[in-house]
Amino acid sequence: MIFEFHKTYVIQKYKRKWGLRFKISNRNYFVVLAHHKIPSMKKNILVSLLFLAFAGPQLANAQNRPIAHHDSSTSEKNDSVPPPVVTHHHITIDGKTINYTATAGYMPSKDKNESVKAKIFYIAYTADGEDAKRRPVTFVFNGGPGSSSIWLHMGAISPVRVHFADDKGGSPAPPYTYGDNENSWITFTDLVFIDPVSTGFSRTTKGTDPSKFHGYSEDIASVGDFIRMYTTRNERWGSPKFLTGESYGTTRASGLSGYLQDAYGMYLNGITLVSSVLNFQYIDFAKGNDLPYSLFLPTYATTAQYHKKLLPELESMSISDLAKKAETFASGTYSYFLMKGDQASADLTNKVIDSLSYFTGLSKNYIKNCNERIDDGRFFKELLRDEGKTIGRYDSRYMGEDVDNDGEGPSYDPSYSAVYGLFNGALNEYMRKDLNYKSDLPYEALTNVWPWNLPEGSYLDVSETLRRAMTQNPALKVMVCCGYYDLATPFYNAEYAVNHMGLRNDVRNNIILNYYNAGHMMYVTKDDDAKLKADAEKFYQGAIK
Repeated sequence: MIFEFHKTYVIQKYKRKWGLRFKISNRNYFVVLAHHKIPSMKKNILVSLLFLAFAGPQLANAQNRPIAHHDSSTSEKNDSVPPPVVTHHHITIDGKTINYTATAGYMPSKDKNESVKAKIFYIAYTADGEDAKRRPVTFVFNGGPGSSSIWLHMGAISPVRVHFADDKGGSPAPPYTYGDNENSWITFTDLVFIDPVSTGFSRTTKGTDPSKFHGYSEDIASVGDFIRMYTTRNERWGSPKFLTGESYGTTRASGLSGYLQDAYGMYLNGITLVSSVLNFQYIDFAKGNDLPYSLFLPTYATTAQYHKKLLPELESMSISDLAKKAETFASGTYSYFLMKGDQASADLTNKVIDSLSYFTGLSKNYIKNCNERIDDGRFFKELLRDEGKTIGRYDSRYMGEDVDNDGEGPSYDPSYSAVYGLFNGALNEYMRKDLNYKSDLPYEALTNVWPWNLPEGSYLDVSETLRRAMTQNPALKVMVCCGYYDLATPFYNAEYAVNHMGLRNDVRNNIILNYYNAGHMMYVTKDDDAKLKADAEKFYQGAIK
């Protein structure tokens, strides 16, 4: 989820349920992890907040044998860093039983004077009896900024996964449950889930302003330092090392590729980018920035096909063929039209209106009234307006009742509402019951970290950082995972970013793109969760080789 604010606005904000209300220049805005529009943002940008990602379940059949325990409800209130809680478990996947250790606790974040300024919470899963020099270790985080690692943890790759209502990711009725994850990556890598400062149970110490950790560079440094310290304390310098990030977590992972190399000489084997955003210009529907209109269009087409809004000839196409056909129009005629601006001829304009209606299922009159530029907020509401429904941002297959008819965009994201309670409820149960980690602190699945400090003068773009890291470390491999129904970070945006990195051909071959018939959190669908694991295992084998 992306929230954008121009830095010169005076912003007042506070939480309300799972949304935020803002007052800017005497106008009120309310967003419930859904698309919103703040009127024209000038070219020096704004702050783009990406709430991202999803994952996880309970160990239904796993054994818990507590090794250590502390009452964190007391220790977390002061500056002490308590010892971690360690438990032992087992899971059977494809007929093979894996014994593993779960470690839940804190890593101190220190300043130059060795004073503890924050405590970063993490949960690590390590397979027992494995050779650490051969066994990969993967550091995992989600996005936001302001998101904990709950989504990838409880939905995708840890040994536990939430129970959905069906194989398509439907939301069950509460109370929520979890169980063994047959698609866990524990079969081929150890896993360390990191909650950046202010998320999860991670907190600053007394007297430390949390905003000192709220920014692109500040976040990269604190998470990068965590990775170095975990690697050192657990003697994993000799292990193959990987990062996995989702949404803004892909921004973080790309930034870390350079930070870890430059600051500590830590060279990585591989990075997995789930629903990536490397350049924020590509997703900002700001006046004067026409690029997103082209990059979002193919996902409009796949979404319209899913909801049966296209002509039979497009409905009968495979999703990949439809995506390519829409990309051809988006990168050709449509991009040319957008570049012409007010100088576009009437004939060209009419052709574009016809084609946009053809690919989106929206009426020609509506497209004309939008000046042939359909932003995501309009699309969420308009596609199923005749049915009184709005579609999801994270996953456009999800539908919800459109309770807001003001024309400014949907009041909530049905794809987020379907998973928030499920993941949060299951994780809180799992922490106490299976990990024996007890805390009175609220676990901040998603929290407000604004204002988020970004580099001045331009859109945040980490593609150059990743390019330099891959150039200096030609062994570094990158896997990019794209959902066909992701309207937060569309698949064509990922392709465009990779195609404009300026890599040499030999290094460019180190990047692979995989596609899924799902949305931002492709792993909520059972088949795509299995595909994600299979793709990752193949990727790891190639990266280590």
